This record gives sequence, C-alpha cells and structure tokens, in this order.
Amino acid sequence: MYVYIPHVYTYDTKMKNSHITKHAFVHAVGATVYIALVAFFMTNGEGLLGKGDNVWKGIAFLLTFVISAAVMGMTIFGRPALWYMNGSKKDAVMLALWTVGFLIAFALILIALLVLQAAR
Repeated sequence: MYVYIPHVYTYDTKMKNSHITKHAFVHAVGATVYIALVAFFMTNGEGLLGKGDNVWKGIAFLLTFVISAAVMGMTIFGRPALWYMNGSKKDAVMLALWTVGFLIAFALILIALLVLQAAR
C-alpha cells in the first residue's frame, strides 16, 4: 500500500541514523514544550478562569485533556506512521523509539532537578 506524503514529510531512503535522531530530538522537544504550556495552563487555571466549581471548568479540563492526547499522538507517532506506511518500517520504529527515549531522558532530568530543589 502506498500513501502519498506531501513534500514536508518526504523520506530519503538513505537517511542516516543521525537524521533520525535529530528528528526524534526535535519531536521530543516540541512535545516537552507543549506539555509545559498545558501544565502552566492547568496550574494557573483558577487564576485565569476564576474561582469556584462549575460544569464549564470540567468541560474545559476534559477538552484540554483530549486535545493534548491528540496533539501528542500526532507529534510523537505521526511521522513514524507515515514512514511505516511507505515501507520504511525499520526507520519508523527507530524514530518512535528515539523520540520516546528522549522524552524519558527529559522526564528523568526534570525529576532529578525537582529532587535537588526539594533537598535544599
């Protein structure tokens, strides 16, 4: 099965591992920035949306959650899925694994910084 990929997502069949790693790093950084923005919104939601509980805040939270899941799914697995459907299965899997690996590394760094901050 062949899937048309626009020019932005063209895949060089002789892509080096360093290019795959670079794509993965950029995807992981993008995901981390997006997560930070959503976390900022969630942390400061009361100040932005006002105090008190009502159904609209619950709806806003669930919409944010669903949109975040969709955006993260596309960010992390969009390009690997396109590559996989075009026959570059090994590189697609490597890109997904590298992206998840970078996200794990970023999470561990953040946790270490939080532990060091709490130890002060």
